[in-house]
Amino acid sequence: MTQRAVIFDLDGTLVDTAPDLWRATNHVLSHCGRREVSLDEVRAFVGHGARKLIQRGLAATGEAYDAPAIEPLYEKFVAFYSDNIAVGSVPFPGCLALLDKLRAEGISIGVCTNKQEGLSVKLIDTLGMRHYFGAIIGADTIGVAKPDPAPYRETLKRMDRTDSPSLLIGDSETDVLTARAAGVPIVGVTFGYTPRPIAEFCPDILVSRFDEAFEPIMGLLDG
Repeated sequence: MTQRAVIFDLDGTLVDTAPDLWRATNHVLSHCGRREVSLDEVRAFVGHGARKLIQRGLAATGEAYDAPAIEPLYEKFVAFYSDNIAVGSVPFPGCLALLDKLRAEGISIGVCTNKQEGLSVKLIDTLGMRHYFGAIIGADTIGVAKPDPAPYRETLKRMDRTDSPSLLIGDSETDVLTARAAGVPIVGVTFGYTPRPIAEFCPDILVSRFDEAFEPIMGLLDG
C-alpha cells in the first residue's frame, strides 16, 4: 500500500480557537488601556502567529507598537493563553470523524501551524487529539514559518513521509501559498479565519464541511 500523508493547519482549520484567542487578545489590549476587539475582528487577525495578532489588535484600537514593544505584550499574551487554552476552543464539526477515516485508511496525519509549537501541542493534548498526529510543527520549531514550505516539509520528514503523496488542508492564503511552494495540493476550508475568502486564492478543492471532505482528499492523494 502506498504511504500517504495529510497535513492540517490548526487554528481555523482543525480547531475553532477564536474564542480563546479573542480573550487573550483582549487581556493584552486591556493592559494597554485599549478597547476590546470583537470576536469577528480576531478571526480576521489570526494566521501569522501571536505577535502579528497582537500588532493587528493594537492597530485596530489605536496607535500601533513597534516590534520591540510587542515582546512584553507577547509574553503576557502567551501566559494568559496557555492558562486558558481550551476554555472555548473545540474541534470543528466533523473533524474527529474525518481524522478517524483518514487513520483507518493508513494515512499519516500531521499538523503544520504558525502557532508556537508548545502551545499547539498543549492545545491538542488538552482536547485529547494527540493520538491522531505523527508530527506537530509550529512557527518556532525550525525557525521559519509558513508560507515558507520548510515547515511543511519538516512535518513530512518527522513522519517519514518525505517522498509520499501528501496534501495540505488549511483556511487561509498562507496555506495556499505554502502548498504551492511545496508543490502539493491544497484543500481549502471555507469556515476558517481569513479577512478574504480562501476561494480567492484558488485552492485545488474547497470544502465547507468536514463531512464532505473525505472523498475529495482521497481523490487528490490517489490522483
